[in-house]
Amino acid sequence: MSQIYLLQLASQQAKWLTARQTLVADNIANANTPGYRAKDIRPFAEILDQAQVTMAATNPAHIVPADEEIAAEAQPVDSDGWETTLSGNSVSLEREMIKEGDINRSYTMNTNIKRVFHQMLLSALK
Repeated sequence: MSQIYLLQLASQQAKWLTARQTLVADNIANANTPGYRAKDIRPFAEILDQAQVTMAATNPAHIVPADEEIAAEAQPVDSDGWETTLSGNSVSLEREMIKEGDINRSYTMNTNIKRVFHQMLLSALK
């Protein structure tokens, strides 16, 4: 049985959220480190727009698509810090807390969508 695209997409977003959470936690941990530059990753929508979605062959007579997966590999990029201190540190704890809230809401929505879709599949099988 092939994977369901919605569940695969939700899994990739969860991996992206984990990577972003790691970077935000690293920013917070280095809030007082002289010269530390705040980091963030590219938005998930941007990564998804660059991904190549291929068609799946459901019949042997169909043209077989190339074996490509969506590679949502997150690369850290410099953040546009709100302020830079005299020591050269660009971490703003307020901004990092806003990012934490966004990550929490996105993760909650992601898990709720997976839960509801799973319940829908189970009810279809009954």
